[in-house]
Amino acid sequence: MLFTTTTQYIALAVALVAGWLFGLASHPGGRKWKERYVTERDAHAVTNKRVSELERDHDTATKRAAELERDHGTTSTRIAELERDHGTAATRITELERERDAANARIAELKRENDELERENSRLSPPLAGDPPLAGDRYVKDDRLAPGHPRDRGFI
Repeated sequence: MLFTTTTQYIALAVALVAGWLFGLASHPGGRKWKERYVTERDAHAVTNKRVSELERDHDTATKRAAELERDHGTTSTRIAELERDHGTAATRITELERERDAANARIAELKRENDELERENSRLSPPLAGDPPLAGDRYVKDDRLAPGHPRDRGFI
C-alpha cells in the first residue's frame, strides 16, 4: 500500500488540489483561435467589399463604353480622342480583372484559413460524450451548447 499515514494522505490531497488549480490557471480557454477567427473574418469582409467595388467599377466602365459607342459611333478619330483623353478602357478593364483575380485568390486563402481554424476549433473542443448537463438538481437531455456558442466557456 502506497499511503499509510494521515500525513501522506494530506500531502496527496494538497498535491491534487494544487495540480487542479495549476491546470485551470494554465488553460487558454480558446482565446487564441477566437482572436484568429475574428481577424480573418474581418479581413475576409474587407476583401469582399473591395471585390464588389471592383466589380461595380468594371460594370460602370463597360456601360460607359457601350454608351459612348452607341452615342458617338465607332469612328477611329473619336476612339483615338477618347483613348488619349481617358486612357484605354481595355487597360482599365485588364487592371480591374487583375485586381479581381487577386481578390478572389485572397478570398480562397481566407476560406482555407477559416476552414483550418474551424477544424482546430472542433479538435480543441470535442463534444462531450456521456452525461447530460444539469439544470438545477435534475438532468436535462439535449440541452448542450454548440461549440463556439457565445455562452460556451470551453470548460465543464
